[in-house]
Amino acid sequence: MVQTSVDSKQLKKLPGARKAHLPEFISPQLATLVDKPPQGDEWLHEIKFDGYRMLCHLNRGQVKFWSRNQKDWSAKFPSLAKAVKTLPITNAILDGEVIAMDAKGRASFQKLQQAFGKSGDSGFVFQIFDCIYLNGFNLTKTPLRQRKEVLVQLLAGVDEHGPLRYSDHVQGNGEAFFKQACNYQIEGIVSKLGDSTYESTRNRNWLKVKCIKRQEFVIAGFTESEKSFPGFGALIIGVYDKGKLLHAGRVGTGFSIKQRVELRKQLDQIVRDSCPFAVKPKDPGLRNAVWVAPKLVGEVAFTEWTADGSVRHPSFQGLRVDKKAKDVIREEPA
Repeated sequence: MVQTSVDSKQLKKLPGARKAHLPEFISPQLATLVDKPPQGDEWLHEIKFDGYRMLCHLNRGQVKFWSRNQKDWSAKFPSLAKAVKTLPITNAILDGEVIAMDAKGRASFQKLQQAFGKSGDSGFVFQIFDCIYLNGFNLTKTPLRQRKEVLVQLLAGVDEHGPLRYSDHVQGNGEAFFKQACNYQIEGIVSKLGDSTYESTRNRNWLKVKCIKRQEFVIAGFTESEKSFPGFGALIIGVYDKGKLLHAGRVGTGFSIKQRVELRKQLDQIVRDSCPFAVKPKDPGLRNAVWVAPKLVGEVAFTEWTADGSVRHPSFQGLRVDKKAKDVIREEPA
């Protein structure tokens, strides 16, 4: 299939499009967590991908991948960069998620973590859901519907099984779409107002609904293994609340042997004498805990929050090197 370029005449006609120099970075728009999908045909519903949010910058053959907190991750994705260079455009900012897929074709964060430890990125896919700058035009003030129409045209010629893929959407029927996503054991959905502009903040124009409880936690320490596991027994985790780090329990499952060994090496480098929590936990199982500086962030799946602020049945999913520890709070539906 022949790729279709998007010319300047088209871009000039887009509402809100304006001529501008390519900015070095545009902070990503974030979604607000809610407990159910919004109703109405004004909403566009997309799959919530389980990977790393990335802003891809293309400028005259040079490609950069920026994380949400403006870290340059370009060196991690050479194959994706090569694919982006084949697009028939001069410059662009594409918003999306880098993922790795499991055997059932679903985004798997654990598989993505494992892939980072290997050479190359041939198994990675860049799921692109927005285009906020293109060929000299800033499109952040252009309504989402038109931005996605531009993106469809831009990606019309790419291999649908290749490393660059368009993140399609369903208009309206959010409840049915969410139910189907959960049936397929997908993390959740993101619902976006079709006429909304792109804002570098978290607001209610973008909403996310999760099929399972899952979020980031700060790693505050660990316990030694009592079952001869390598590395450690469990990680001690917490979240910030008004600047204070609060205890949220322990997670001892979900790790591979390799993860345990590698994570222990990182933890040993940040060991500290004192407990980093604002209030030391009363859990007797933490009497011999090894405390660490609250720098590392891990993603954990769990069934529910307990009355005392801990997580029930937690399972470790992987480290989140794209998130700042100080930004980790307890996520609750707005």
